[in-house]
Amino acid sequence: MPTYEYEHLDEPCEKGRAFEFTQSIDDPALAVCPRCKGMVKKLVSRVNINTPKTNSNLKDMGFTKLVRRDDGVYENLTRRDGESRYMIRGKQETIPNFKKSLGDWCEYSNL
Repeated sequence: MPTYEYEHLDEPCEKGRAFEFTQSIDDPALAVCPRCKGMVKKLVSRVNINTPKTNSNLKDMGFTKLVRRDDGVYENLTRRDGESRYMIRGKQETIPNFKKSLGDWCEYSNL
């Protein structure tokens, strides 16, 4: 279940001015503090998004990273065994094997 942040509109109670409350996504927002029964409002919180930091992280997550090196030439920074280091326009054999990187998803979607 998600955790939401609330802020007291009047005097804070022992939980402090802002507090966290775990509730179902389907539950209505709290209007009163569960402890002191003071009026509260729901805050908009930041979302934590974890993005891969390195090419190795991208590769481990099944992504392919191509960096343009020239007109129609891209370097595959996340290449796997048997893949070409460069993808060259017009050369089919240099295209990365996406079935290999997407694994189970390709089998599921019949790619």
